[in-house]
Amino acid sequence: MNDLLKKNLNLGKIEFWAATTIYVFGLLLLLAKVSNSVDNEIWTPYRYMFNNYHLHYSYSKYFFFPQVFRYTGYYGAYLLWNFIIVPALAQKRRVAWHIILGLALLVALWGLFGITDTWLKGYLFYHKSADYVYNIVFKTNVLYALWVIMMLTFYSMVKFATRFLLSNVDKINAKYQVITRGCVIALVICMITTFLLALSEAQYELIVTFVIIALTGIGNVSFSFYSLIPATFAKNRGFFNYLFKVTGIMLVISVPIGFLTAVIFNKVNIEPVFIIGAFNCGIQILLVAPISWMIYKRNLAGKQEIVHLKTALGRSTADLDFLRSQINPHFLFNALNTLYGTALQEDAERTAEGVQRLGDMMRFMLQENMQEKILLVREIDYLNNYIALQKLRTQTSPDITIVLQIEEHVNALQIAPMLLIPFIENAFKHGISLREPSHINISLQTKENTLYFDVHNSIHPKVVNDTEKYNNGIGLENVKQRLALLYPDKHELVIRESAKDFFIHLTIQLQ
Repeated sequence: MNDLLKKNLNLGKIEFWAATTIYVFGLLLLLAKVSNSVDNEIWTPYRYMFNNYHLHYSYSKYFFFPQVFRYTGYYGAYLLWNFIIVPALAQKRRVAWHIILGLALLVALWGLFGITDTWLKGYLFYHKSADYVYNIVFKTNVLYALWVIMMLTFYSMVKFATRFLLSNVDKINAKYQVITRGCVIALVICMITTFLLALSEAQYELIVTFVIIALTGIGNVSFSFYSLIPATFAKNRGFFNYLFKVTGIMLVISVPIGFLTAVIFNKVNIEPVFIIGAFNCGIQILLVAPISWMIYKRNLAGKQEIVHLKTALGRSTADLDFLRSQINPHFLFNALNTLYGTALQEDAERTAEGVQRLGDMMRFMLQENMQEKILLVREIDYLNNYIALQKLRTQTSPDITIVLQIEEHVNALQIAPMLLIPFIENAFKHGISLREPSHINISLQTKENTLYFDVHNSIHPKVVNDTEKYNNGIGLENVKQRLALLYPDKHELVIRESAKDFFIHLTIQLQ
């Protein structure tokens, strides 16, 4: 139904043709019985009364034609009320005129029902006076005409409420999170069912009982999904703890519901009130609550699977992007240039050290980086190799200060691989200048299961011909994405920048 509204279909045409189909189908049913009324006795609501008074009964005279006029009255009243009177009153167009038209429709229905009822109950004229019959019939049918108008009004209310709820379900859920899309649809179904029960002239006790149970069930499901079940899961409690909470809530709200039921039914004997209350509580506790629990768990499992798939996809994409950013000619040429310059300055010992560290780093990127989690100590080894490799090209400059406070013993904590290196890379890329004083301070500490990581470096303006002038750093956006995917609500990243300094502070709760 919501899809129909979104596609802007003409619901008025659907209503018109549905009402016309029902009207024509009703006439065809009456006609089908006319052909058999000569040979077979067709049962009608008042035929037995004619038989009791030994009166001749004509199906056409005492049932077919009165019912045709009644069906036509129902059909015409529906069209006039639904397509003319109600839309005009809703839009406040010629209100007085359409109120008068509504009253005229009520009088017309009263007259139609009264006249046709004198034929349906024609047996009354054979043992009662005409004045008595007309008095009884028209008094009865004024109430019936009011009931028909009330049903038409009820239908209009249900239609407009349904259209409003379904077309604004997202806005309602955004403003009131406890009211989900399923609750709105259930409320619409409840309204439609109540209308059908009233239209079928069901006992009002049945209608009231249905409404009480349905509204209580909708509230039960909404509150369970919004608060009770999430709170139960948060405290690692089970189903029976949730069921105990629902039972307590049902016992509490049974008091106002029982009082309301007693007022509606106007019963001196409170036994029916207790029966309805017990029936309602039983349905909510034994049926609605378990179903809500199962649906919530199924939805939660589905959401967790979606989150896991998104995380895996995001991590794979981020890791691939990171590898592409790491294993590129720019990085390799810088490393080779560093080794070449070192080899020219002194003997092969430092060169060998550089080659070894570079090999360790490449091996780490190609092997351990493919794992979901690695030991934090292995990540620290990679950081140390990278920093040592960078020092090979900076240690000859007395104006470059690199201060490390990296904890070596970090127990058995694990971390996603290549998560910290982008910050250090960024520090060496933007914080080191061979022509100006530069500094980099790196701190990595752990306390219990929490990692504290700080990088503070100087900033130097890029030269005009620097190809990396407009590049904001390798992997910073990538690592933000990975942190959001891998450590949601378990990390804090603070980045501050001034004209001459760049500072990051990262806290991660590791498992």
